[in-house]
Amino acid sequence: MKKFLIVGLGNIGEPYKDTRHNIGFKILDTVATAHEVRFETEKLGDIASFSFKGKNFTLLKPSTYMNLSGKAVKYWMDKEKIAIENILVVTDDVHIDFGTIRIKAKGTAGGHNGLKDIQEKLNTQEYARFRFGVGANYARGRQADFVLGTWDKEETSQLIERLPTSSNVIISFGTAGLANTMNTFNGK
Repeated sequence: MKKFLIVGLGNIGEPYKDTRHNIGFKILDTVATAHEVRFETEKLGDIASFSFKGKNFTLLKPSTYMNLSGKAVKYWMDKEKIAIENILVVTDDVHIDFGTIRIKAKGTAGGHNGLKDIQEKLNTQEYARFRFGVGANYARGRQADFVLGTWDKEETSQLIERLPTSSNVIISFGTAGLANTMNTFNGK
C-alpha cells in the first residue's frame, strides 16, 4: 500500500488555535473529521492515519512549533518509510490572496520559517507544498502580528467553504497524483 505523509504546519497550544499561521492544522483537522479519525499525541507531533482507495495517509501536526517543523517531518518520514515524493506540506502564505490554493512540486521557503526548517532538515527543496493564501492585510512591519492573529468574521465565514476544498486537495494528492492535483486545484 502506497504511503503518504501530509504535514500541516502550525503552532501548538490554545493561544495559536485559530490563527492564520495554523491553517495547516485546521486543514488536517478537516481531513481527519471527514475520514472519521482522531489525532493521537505521539513523538514530535499529533498523528492520525487512515486508508482511502488503497492509499495510506498519515496526517502530522508537529508539536515542535512552526520554526522547528523539520525535525518532526524528518522523524515521521523515516519512521514510516515514506518517500519524499509522497510528502505534502500544508502551510499559510501571505503572498497569496485569502483562500487561494497554490500547490507546487518544489521551491524555496519563500521567507516561511517552517518551510525553511523542513528544507534544512531534509536537505532538499524537492518536496510538495500546499500553500493556502491568508492574504497580506497588514501594515508594514506587522506580518508576525497578522499571521499570529485570529481570522476576522468575514474570513471565518469564507473558511467554511474553503476547508472542504482544501481537504479534497490532500486526498487528490494521494489518489490522483501531484500533477493532476495541481491542474485541478491551483488558483481555486
